[in-house]
Amino acid sequence: MGRNRSISSKVEQFCQRFDLRVPVLLGPMAGVPAPPLSISVIQAGGLGSCGAVLMTPEQMHDWAETIRAATNGPFQMNLWVPDPEPTRNPEQENRLRLFLSQFGPEPPTEAGDTRPPDFQMQCQALLAMQPPVVSSVMGLFPDHFVKSLKAAGIAWIATVTTVSEAVLAEEAGADAIVAQGMEAGGHRGAFDAQQAEKRMVGLCSLVSAVVDAVNVPVIAAGGIADGRGVAAALILGASAVQIGTGFLRSPEAQIPQAWSSALASTAPEDTVVSRVFSGRAGRSLETEYVKAATAPGAPEAAPYPVQRGLTAEMRSQANSLGQLVGMQAWAGQSARLAQARPATEIVNSIWNDARELLNFDR
Repeated sequence: MGRNRSISSKVEQFCQRFDLRVPVLLGPMAGVPAPPLSISVIQAGGLGSCGAVLMTPEQMHDWAETIRAATNGPFQMNLWVPDPEPTRNPEQENRLRLFLSQFGPEPPTEAGDTRPPDFQMQCQALLAMQPPVVSSVMGLFPDHFVKSLKAAGIAWIATVTTVSEAVLAEEAGADAIVAQGMEAGGHRGAFDAQQAEKRMVGLCSLVSAVVDAVNVPVIAAGGIADGRGVAAALILGASAVQIGTGFLRSPEAQIPQAWSSALASTAPEDTVVSRVFSGRAGRSLETEYVKAATAPGAPEAAPYPVQRGLTAEMRSQANSLGQLVGMQAWAGQSARLAQARPATEIVNSIWNDARELLNFDR
């Protein structure tokens, strides 16, 4: 009972700090920005989120205003810390364009020129809109921005994939840390893009090690989609969990039906980490395109964000036609646990099951 009280106390402190009723955060997913999903998670007592890497400041503002018009609950706005400018290889890009034409329209010559919105302008937009929480991925926010966040009373949650990254995040001033295990769907949040596939640490090992290494609250992410996963993460020392794939089959997520249906029968080994969608390592379903793009002899993916630009038309066509083959179908290793029910019900079910397993009430 003493251990259970300790876990309960840690969860209670986290929830009070971030104005939550349940220790469940919606994972920021740039490909799933639908406000209704965040609104439903917030209404259930969790933390909503927006993966804003591809949004202009105006789009970020509109998203936040939509949330605020529907609920008074907390949410996080997530940004990628930019990589260095990519090194371009025209010959490689031409090979990729020809290869991609097998799965959709041949990308135009200028497709690889695409760039995300200006990071500094996005940072200024965050300070102007004053979200309760901001989060980072792919690195740490600059010192001057961290100081501005703290002056404004905005909490900063940093995403890490290793213990060394966690230590750096705490030293940089992070208020909490998301420990992202290798099981997580979508992009891996590694600080060094070249190390993303080399440092593949599982959640059980990562959470306990990060909890031992830092003094700020730790949020477990990766392969958690039911009450068993939540209970295990809290026993390992996490103060909360972050769930992405587990919400993708909810109607509020608004993903294509082919993607949603495929998740229901996805075994852990049916997901793979590759760079074939964006140039950054990410875990997805192993579709026909992914198999072909990772097979021996296939052209090597271009760096981020060049690859993202080159695959844009393929992904867009796949979504419009409902064809899984070319979709950027992100999926964590516990995808089959995702429930096709409203997000509010998912939060309630997961947390109630976790409480029962942990033998405590909240």
